[in-house]
Amino acid sequence: MKLLRVGPAGAERPALLDEDGTLRDLSALVPDIDGALLADGAALARIRAAVGARILPALDTTGLRSGPPLNRIGKIVGVGLNYRGLAAETRSVIPSEPVLFLKAADTVAGPDDSVLIPWGSEKTDWEVELGVVIGRTARRLESEKAAMGVVGGYLTAHDVSEREYQFDRGGAWVKGKNYETFTPLGPWLATPEEIPDPQALRLRLWVNGELKQDETTADQIFPVGEVIRYVSRFMTLYPGDVILTGTPAGVALSCPEPKPYLRAGDVVELEIEGLGRQRQVFKDA
Repeated sequence: MKLLRVGPAGAERPALLDEDGTLRDLSALVPDIDGALLADGAALARIRAAVGARILPALDTTGLRSGPPLNRIGKIVGVGLNYRGLAAETRSVIPSEPVLFLKAADTVAGPDDSVLIPWGSEKTDWEVELGVVIGRTARRLESEKAAMGVVGGYLTAHDVSEREYQFDRGGAWVKGKNYETFTPLGPWLATPEEIPDPQALRLRLWVNGELKQDETTADQIFPVGEVIRYVSRFMTLYPGDVILTGTPAGVALSCPEPKPYLRAGDVVELEIEGLGRQRQVFKDA
């Protein structure tokens, strides 16, 4: 299933995109798309039954905003330097263990919402990433197979980053990752049966129409199952938590000088195979 939340910011309603591309209203079946829903097998079964019975009302998409497809996110765990191509491009040593950082849930935006460039920023950068949504509580998972069993869904994510704040201002990466609007998600959350192999997905990103990133998740150093297993050794994962699994080569950081960091008016578009497309206009905060 492809689950969405549509409508004005703060007043989104749950929806589903069916196989023929029609947007369907889920409001009569579930109150929202969140971790509680993903952990509720009976509720998900009701949605599937309604889809099969073709009883869900269609929504008029004219002027209808897509919001983040997941509400009440607990925590966002980011993985740094998780593509071989990016490591080579930045002349970095391939990490022996996943590099982790945290993003706040209040950085989340809709897939087509404007993204703010922080005041005084000179190094705002793009990063297309596969996002994994947790659907079951997970502690100290013992295997990749067990880890894949806690996946509630997948989504397209944009891990916007301010590189000066991330690398040049001391301390951890948190300063460069947590400005408001820095985590657009969506347009939809695809439940696991929609994505049979998360290591065979093509990711692409364009800036002002120019292709900047084009890779598949096969290039990941640590695959999805290993990332989830590893994270669960250090923190408990709950339904509605999100893991961002890293970005491939092609970010502004690794370009020659002068690096083409984002400026007000730039348009970034990104997509992941099977998980939909985003489009953001960047503007000054």
